Amino acid sequence: MNSAILYTFRRCPYAMRARISLHLSQLNPLVREIELKNKPAELIAISAKGTVPVLVTANNKVISESLDIMRFALTEYPAPENHYLTTEEYQALQYWLDQSTTESLINANDNEFKPWLDKYKYADRFPEYSKLWYRQQAERFIQTLEDLLQQHNYLCTDSPTLADFAIFPFIRQFANVEPVWFNTMPYPNVIVWLTTLVNSSLFNVTMYKYPLWLPQKNMIQLKHSEHDDGQVIPLCKN
Repeated sequence: MNSAILYTFRRCPYAMRARISLHLSQLNPLVREIELKNKPAELIAISAKGTVPVLVTANNKVISESLDIMRFALTEYPAPENHYLTTEEYQALQYWLDQSTTESLINANDNEFKPWLDKYKYADRFPEYSKLWYRQQAERFIQTLEDLLQQHNYLCTDSPTLADFAIFPFIRQFANVEPVWFNTMPYPNVIVWLTTLVNSSLFNVTMYKYPLWLPQKNMIQLKHSEHDDGQVIPLCKN
């Protein structure tokens, strides 16, 4: 049994991107689903930030940044034969891992778009400007994605890469603030791209609802089993 451990919180977009990469790798960690309002002492002890995701590798290396977890899983534990990408698509995923375009897009998402997203989503906490104004600032990044998606089916090429998997959980949050408005706006390519990723079997398995982990409970392993109908779901192992 792989003794790596992943601390995660199901609804956190940073944790989502880490779990996505794990399902595209051979790394099969034990999963500890936590409550952010009641963080376990074990998590604080290994990561002073107390944020998720945190991956503790088999040799006790602590990786506490979601992008680092993604690259670690996909580089050290590649799975070119998996349920979610073809061999060619996986090759493209590997190729785009460290390309400058990938880095630039993710940096823009994390450092420019995400702060505006937070203010848009929680506008009542930031009364300096209106919710509309915060949304308009965030839309600049949405327009950037729309322009890119006019060229390819995904952000970098015609199959999903690290940029897509790292960014779409945050665009999903943005769309969910005002879904009726979002679905009527002139971002048709973003809407199709987001819908495709959110409805994918990969995201479905990523969002599997693990039982809450408590220190006295056993850990749960991130594992998959293929049913007769071809659907892949995680197994919970005590």
